[in-house]
Amino acid sequence: MKFWVDWHAWLWPLCALAGSVILALAAHRVIFALAKRAGRLTGNVIYNSLVRRAEGPTQWIFPLVGIILAMPALPVRWELVVALRQLVVLGVIASIAWVLIVLTEVLADAAYARYRVDIPDNHTARRVRTQIAVLRRILAVVIVVVAAAAMLMTFPAVRQLGTGLLASAGVAGLVVGMAMRSTLSNLVAGLQIALTGPIRIDDVVIVNGEWGWIEEILTTYVVVRTWDLRRLVVPLSYFIENVFQNWTRRTSDLLAYVYIYCDYSAPIDEMRQEFRQVLESTPLWDHKVCVLQVSDATERTLQVRALASASDSGRAWDLRCYVREKLIQFLKENYPEALPTSRMEYRNSLDGAQQFPAPRTMTSGGS
Repeated sequence: MKFWVDWHAWLWPLCALAGSVILALAAHRVIFALAKRAGRLTGNVIYNSLVRRAEGPTQWIFPLVGIILAMPALPVRWELVVALRQLVVLGVIASIAWVLIVLTEVLADAAYARYRVDIPDNHTARRVRTQIAVLRRILAVVIVVVAAAAMLMTFPAVRQLGTGLLASAGVAGLVVGMAMRSTLSNLVAGLQIALTGPIRIDDVVIVNGEWGWIEEILTTYVVVRTWDLRRLVVPLSYFIENVFQNWTRRTSDLLAYVYIYCDYSAPIDEMRQEFRQVLESTPLWDHKVCVLQVSDATERTLQVRALASASDSGRAWDLRCYVREKLIQFLKENYPEALPTSRMEYRNSLDGAQQFPAPRTMTSGGS
């Protein structure tokens, strides 16, 4: 009620605050319009990233600065000034934390522009990008925690409570550490992955029998995209504590192998010549490895292994399928007797009478 009675006494302070906020927002819009125009003219990647990412946090910082400048001229009670100052301090701390996070993102964009992944030999770029992504997320978590603590410490009651808890900080830290053991272990694992690099973004891995690519490395978990577009969410600590396969740890080239089971009469030399012709007819082969050998021999069949090289895992899989189809087609069209077949044998008794015992299945090249 007193406010409505003395509304004319509040009119000037409210108008001053509103005017300072409006002027600050207008200045923000003009400054960033000019900055964006300059960025389009220069085309600098780092500059454009800084302008784009800084527009959000500065949209809050400018009005806060305007309020801080207008506060000394406000003819209001001291209690209101203290409350308003507390809100401004909280906003400034949050804005500073936001700006620091934006700076880490700008530095990450600068590194991404330098280390490109759209080149054939991109192992260094993927390693650097992975380290930057993990460290950036860890820094963001640290900045948010420190900013939240600083905001709480601006309240006198919380500051006094924190002083009283210093004596029991060891016990409190132990309790918090036990409660957040899994989270802390994943954060430590993320730091280890960033420094040692057992996995990188776009690495081809096999995790729990699932074949896929590392799609994202976040603060506490990794997203693995499988070949059928499913997503496996794996804790970061898994890649430190367990064994897994990384097909692109050093290089992305792989050996594609195909097993063909044939009769003992299979023409190995002709198959070897056909295998090379098949490889030369496809761009999936990188012209490094071309080997066809009899890798095993059982009492019924020969095991023929065709080994070829490819530049990456995707091409290696397609090359395996292509070679398998062509070799089987070659045998069917030219040497059908060399393919494994099943036959039934019937034997005659000693007195000449024909008997039909239980059939026995045999694998042979004949029919």
